[in-house]
Amino acid sequence: MRVGDVLQKVASQGCPTVCVTGGEPLAQKACPDLLTALCDAGYSVSLETSGALDVSTVDARVSKIMDLKAPGSGETEKNLWSNLEYLTPRDELKLVLASADDYAWAVELLKQRRLDQYCSVLFSPVQGQLHPGQLVEWILRDRLPVRFQLQLHKVLWGNVAGR
Repeated sequence: MRVGDVLQKVASQGCPTVCVTGGEPLAQKACPDLLTALCDAGYSVSLETSGALDVSTVDARVSKIMDLKAPGSGETEKNLWSNLEYLTPRDELKLVLASADDYAWAVELLKQRRLDQYCSVLFSPVQGQLHPGQLVEWILRDRLPVRFQLQLHKVLWGNVAGR
């Protein structure tokens, strides 16, 4: 689908806010151009990205919601740490945690890299692996400067692809 076709489809929805997500949007060569075109068309635009690909080419008007992969994901080697330099106060870092070990890793990372100085930091539990209440208890106990978040798409629709 061409950028112009996407713009027409978005316009037909009548919504002023657009979130570009699904798989890894930045793996699509035209994604930066699409983001810019959406901003130029007057939309409030956000990008959900895994944090594994360079975000330096993303239009500054786009709010980035970027993951940092915890050890329990088996994907920490995919974290592109240089991306932190391109985050602004209106962006968000999302850490999805599967265990107490992931939580300890995230707390250490938060402190060492001062993640909350870049943007809002969100801690989410992996559905079915870490009870949400347990994560909230740890966050409150440690008085962390983070927000708790559930992966609402999984709460609403489960692990169904394409939802």
